[in-house]
Formats: sequence, structure tokens, C-alpha cells
Amino acid sequence: MTEIKEINKIGWNFDNSYACLPQSLFTIINPIPVRSPELIILNKTLATSLGLNVEALQTNDGVAVFAGNLIPDGALPLAQAYAGHQFGHFTMLGDGRALLLGEQITPHGERFDIQLKGSGRTPYSRGGDGRAVLGPMIREFIISEAMHALGIPTNRSLAVVTTGEHVIRETQQPGAILTRVAASHLRVGTFQYISHWGTFEDLKILADYTLQRHFPEAKTVDDPYLFLLQEVIKRQAMLIAKWQLVGFIHGVMNTDNMTISGETIDYGPCAFMNAYDPATVFSFIDKHGRYAYGNQPNIAAWNLARFAETLLPLLHDNQEQAIKIAQDALSIFPKLYHSDWLSGMGAKLGLFNEEEHDESLIEELLIMMEKYSADYTNTFLALTFDNLEDTDLFGTTEFTNWYELWQSRLDRQQETKTDSHQLMRNSNPAIIPRNHRVEEAIEAAEKDGDYSVMERFLEVLLKPYAHSPKQADYSSLPEPSNRPYRTFCGT
Repeated sequence: MTEIKEINKIGWNFDNSYACLPQSLFTIINPIPVRSPELIILNKTLATSLGLNVEALQTNDGVAVFAGNLIPDGALPLAQAYAGHQFGHFTMLGDGRALLLGEQITPHGERFDIQLKGSGRTPYSRGGDGRAVLGPMIREFIISEAMHALGIPTNRSLAVVTTGEHVIRETQQPGAILTRVAASHLRVGTFQYISHWGTFEDLKILADYTLQRHFPEAKTVDDPYLFLLQEVIKRQAMLIAKWQLVGFIHGVMNTDNMTISGETIDYGPCAFMNAYDPATVFSFIDKHGRYAYGNQPNIAAWNLARFAETLLPLLHDNQEQAIKIAQDALSIFPKLYHSDWLSGMGAKLGLFNEEEHDESLIEELLIMMEKYSADYTNTFLALTFDNLEDTDLFGTTEFTNWYELWQSRLDRQQETKTDSHQLMRNSNPAIIPRNHRVEEAIEAAEKDGDYSVMERFLEVLLKPYAHSPKQADYSSLPEPSNRPYRTFCGT
């Protein structure tokens, strides 16, 4: 076995604060080693920010850590327990194919979870094999890094390794492990688990830990647990608004996939909308559209209500009073979300301030986009660069009338049209992870072992507001198909 002093050249600096929580919240367990791991992609920028040695990460020792074959000094691998409402039904869950190695402390003193996804069976695998296949791990790497570049809070992807082993899904597929980086993996489902199976003291310990880790400013407030609820509501309102603004559809907004930190997590059946339609669903398992694009704000509010329920014993000794406190806090979510969404949509249209009829101006545009099946991202790009003929709305009477109203609205601002167009450039991405482009990258990797398609795609995705010539080709739509695009969890 490699000596610890050699492993430490990589720069791992682990702490394990989560392991100090009530033991029912986790199981300490090592990853299951794999046959012949091979590094296929490393996020060098992220690695450097974490205080890691990029060259050392690419050695056999570095790859062995990513594969779960080698545990670095200070790490304490564990699987987290949590519960959750999956499509509205409450159940016991947990990390069925993931392990938290520990928390990397960066040179700047920041703390990030380092998690291996696809590292083998755990006590929470529920009959699964605990492994992951290459395609979904590539999908999560691409989309999570694209989301970060778009300015959307998200977990990050540090590396993907292939395992040299096959995993059985519908067919034999190449196995892979993703190394995921997150502010934490505390979820609404974590609180649901402790609320259902733990004690009041367990709940208080978890809440205090969460406050210390994510909301240290709570030290100065009179009611820290109400503050916790309010801050999680604020973060989720902002997050969901950002999703809507770029046409992102999460696909599986179960309570175990809503983080307390306000980061996007779990990129299983996610996808980006092409033609604007609030009813858009991509996930194969979402048969009734519970998590459709237009439903995401309401589902977020529902999930937050489940979070508030777990905090009731901490909000007040009297349950009726606790419920009233929680309801008052939750009532703010629609206003916060609407404000975040409205200001974001205004920026996409070059608006620096708000006027009474701005929302109707925005809604009229969206109604037209739905009517004519206009591409969401490309319509805003056409408006940004005055390439009006590039949108399916061009030439219609509705659009002509709307465009005149929009121009009059811009004229009423103190800022110039040049200022407005710059705001729009900064608010409307030139590129998103188009579903067919993601599939091209996955297919090249799975069938031919060709990762260059993924690498070229990532290069342009990581600067979405550059509006460079290289990005133009990636804005094209897929060829028409009689089969709707469907995504899967990859489990």
C-alpha cells in the first residue's frame, strides 16, 4: 500500500464534522475497490481552488482515491442516512451508491464535502448494486459545471474515473465513479429522517450543526431556528428562479434532492428546455408531470413546507403556535420567488428598473413563445442581438406589436440602448447544455472511448456569456424527431 506521506502530496486536508452528529445519521463504511480505474476527466480549476495538486491527482495514487481504492489520511468514508418524499410518498432512503470521504478544508478555510458517487453498496442501497455507469456520470459532470458557469448554485464535479468493470442496467454498461464537491449534502430529507426516527435532542443537534456550517450569522439573531427556516426559504426562492430563467428542468425534485445550502443537487433525469412550454417534462419516471418546468416553483414551496414541519418542535413549545410561525415564514416564498424571477426576466429584456406593466410585457412574450413553439434560449439571444428573423415569432402581428411596446419601455429608461444590450448579453447565455449535445458527448465516450467531444463541449459551456463564434454551432436545435426526448435516473 502507498505510504501516507506520498498520498498527502496531493493536498488532501480532511475534517469530518458530519461524523460528530448522531450516529443514526450515517454508517461508516469503506468504498468497494474496483478493478482498473482510469481517469477520464479532471476539473483542474476546481482542484486548484480546493488546494489540491493537479499533477499529483493524475498519478496512480490520485486516481486510486477517486476510485475508492485508496483512502487518504484524515478521510472517514461514510454513507449518509436520510428520508424523503419521492413523488409525494414518504420513505426511508440514504446514500445507496455514494460515500462522503470527508470535508476538504481549503487554503482559504472553506469547507467542502468530497463525495464518491458509484463507489459500491451501502446499508442504504435497497437492493441496488451501489454502482454508477459512465453516461450519467458524464451527464452530471457536464451539467453541474455548466450550471456553475451560468451562475446557478450547484454542487460541482471534480473528476470521473472509469472502473474497468461493467454494470448491469438494461444492458452491460461501463462502470464509472464521479467525485462530487458540495457545500454540504444536508438535505430536507436529512431533517425528515431525524424528525421521524430521531429524538428532539437529535433534531436540535442537527439544526445547530446546520446553522454553524451554513448560517453562522445566526449567532446574532433572537430565534436561530426561525432564522434557519427563513434563510433556506430565501435560498430556494433564488435557486428556483435561476432555474426558470435558463429553462432548466431538474426532473426529480424529491425532498431528498433539496439541499439546505441552496445548491442544485442530483443531475439524474435533468435536461434543458428547447421550445418554451411550461408543461415540459423529460424524466421517464415523471408520468404525470409533477416536476414539469412550470411546476417547479410550487414543488419547491411544497418541499419547504415539509422542511418547516421538521422544525416545529424547535420553533415553539406550543404546536399550534409553532405551525403559525412556520406558515408565516412559508407565506413569503411566493413573493421572494416572484421578485427574483421578475428581476431576472427584466434583465433578460434589458430592463434596469421595474414598472407596473413589466410583468404583462414578459408574460405576453412567453405566451407567444409557447404558441409558436419558439426556442426559449434562442429567442432571448435573437432579442439581445436584434436578429429578429432568427426567432419563430418574427413576422407575426403579435410579435410586431409586442416589439414596439418593448422598445418604448426601453426608451423610458435613463440607461441607453447600448447599456440595455450589454445587460442582456450578461443575462442571456449563448449556450446551454443542449440535450442532444450532451447525448453526443455520452455516446462518443461510451461507444468509442472518445472523450474529445465532451472536452470541446465543456470548453464552450464554461463561458456561457462570452458569445464567441465557437458557441454559435452549439446553439442549433436537434433534428426533428417523432420520439420525445426522455431522461433517466441512471440507477
